Amino acid sequence: MSAAARLSGVNPLAALASSVLIAVPLVLTLDWVSASVALVLVLMLLPVVRMPARAFWRRSAAIWIAAPLAGVTIALYGQPSGTSYFRFALADITTGSLALALATTLRILAIGLPAVILFTGIDASALADGLAQLLHLPARFVLGALAAFRLVALIAEDWRSLGRARRARGVQSTSLRRFTGQAFGLLVLSLRRATKLATAMEARAFGAPGKRTWARVSLFGWREWMLVATSALVVAIAVGVSAATGHWSFVGA
Repeated sequence: MSAAARLSGVNPLAALASSVLIAVPLVLTLDWVSASVALVLVLMLLPVVRMPARAFWRRSAAIWIAAPLAGVTIALYGQPSGTSYFRFALADITTGSLALALATTLRILAIGLPAVILFTGIDASALADGLAQLLHLPARFVLGALAAFRLVALIAEDWRSLGRARRARGVQSTSLRRFTGQAFGLLVLSLRRATKLATAMEARAFGAPGKRTWARVSLFGWREWMLVATSALVVAIAVGVSAATGHWSFVGA
C-alpha cells in the first residue's frame, strides 16, 4: 500500500495542519537538538505510512540537496562567534557558524520531509472542500485557487508545445533570445486560457452571491485528529528534549 493510498481517506486539511504544527515550533528556535529529535521521530514514522523507498527518495531529493547547501552557506557567511577555523574575504568559519549551519540543515530536513510525506498524492479538490467548508474561507477565493492549481500542470506541456512549434517553423536563435520569446508566448497563452476559464466559471455561477452548496461533504473525524495529535506529539517531544537539555534558543532572543 502506497503512502497516497494510506492517507487517501484522511482530509487534506489535517495534513496541512500537521505540517504547520511541525514547522512553526522548529522555525522559532535555532538549536539543533529539537530539529534532530523531530527528524528522527518523523523517519521512525515512515513504516507506518508505508511510503515506498524509491518514491520517498525521488520526492525528497530536492530537500536532501537544498539542506546541506543551506548549511554550507550558513557555515561560511553566518554570524561568527567562538573559535575561528578558516577566514577568507567575507567567509569566516567559526564554532558558532558551524553550530548554526548544523541546526539550519536539520531544521530544513525536519520541516521539509513531513511535508513530502503528508502531501504525497493529495487531492486538491478535497483540500479546497476542507478550506471552504471547515475553515469557511471565501468560496470565490478557494475555487479560484483550485482552478489556478489545476492549470499549473498544463504549463510544462504548453512550454514543450511552444518549443516544438518554434522548431517546426525553423526558428533558430541564441538560447537567451529563444527563452525570452518562448516565455512571452507562454505568458500570452496562459492569459488567454485564464480569461476563457474565468468566463466559463462565471457562466456557471461560480461567482454568484449567497451561500454556496458543495458536491462533497468535507469531514474531520478521528483519523484526522489522530494525525494532528501525532504531529503535536512529535513537536512536544522535540521541544521538551531541547528545553530539558538546555539547548532551546528562541529566535530573536
